[in-house]
Amino acid sequence: MDQLDRLESQSVAVFREAYREFKQLAMLWSIGKDSTVLLWLARKAFFGHVPFPLVHIDTAYKIPAMIAYRNQMALEWGLQLVVGQNQEALATKQTFPDGATDRISCCKALKTNALNGTLDASWPRWILDHTTQTLIPDPNPTPFTGVIVGARADEEGSRSKERTFSPRGQHHDWDIADQPPEFWNQYKTDFKPGTHVRIHPLLDWTELNIWEYIQRESIPIIDLYFAKPGTSQRYRSLGCYPCTQSVESSAMTVDDIVTELRSGKFSTIAERSGRAQDKEDGGLETLRREGYM
Repeated sequence: MDQLDRLESQSVAVFREAYREFKQLAMLWSIGKDSTVLLWLARKAFFGHVPFPLVHIDTAYKIPAMIAYRNQMALEWGLQLVVGQNQEALATKQTFPDGATDRISCCKALKTNALNGTLDASWPRWILDHTTQTLIPDPNPTPFTGVIVGARADEEGSRSKERTFSPRGQHHDWDIADQPPEFWNQYKTDFKPGTHVRIHPLLDWTELNIWEYIQRESIPIIDLYFAKPGTSQRYRSLGCYPCTQSVESSAMTVDDIVTELRSGKFSTIAERSGRAQDKEDGGLETLRREGYM
């Protein structure tokens, strides 16, 4: 087995362990490269079928191509898609720079609060109707207490503090100092009632591993990651369009990106360097302590 085989095997084992232990299970799907690899691995783990819903938090500021890609893939692969959104925050303009004082407050409203309300089924949410190919109100919203997430330890500092099975409080709050030990791939999955659990099958993967796996498996990936002909700009990390900048790169294919990463071009540039909210005071760890993905 090579490194990708080992990572794939480990991730598939985490998926199956999560499915066995958590009955109210869902998976976050941000449409980016990591969560799309996560989706591919889920289909491998369950022989082409994803036996739990995919949750997408729509901030209303996603790049339109992301929403089109989301709907296309959900229909092609027969996915159960649940969409959550903080419509009150959008209606009252609790967004940056319209009403929120900073980007962190905007992220908290549109991402953290929307995610927590969607997982708890305490806010309205929608499902993709495969017959009409439209979003309709979820007729039977049930809470999710186990949530599979595409976080990687190398992507950003606070993610390196996660466990594979990471407990959250009843309000999705994360106590970084209270994390269970995980030795020799032995995971704690028995938590007290009311605990929310975030599950991270990609925790040991790197950015290069992700792109090498996309290359090996020919995974369909949104083309925002690729430079257009005649340009030298592409996205390295995807988020809301007002707060996400492209990077200097002429990579037009998956092969180009793998070559670029192997060359060390970005070795001193953070993967999320184009995400403006990461530069705000408090940063991503503050958001993640409150339930951010």
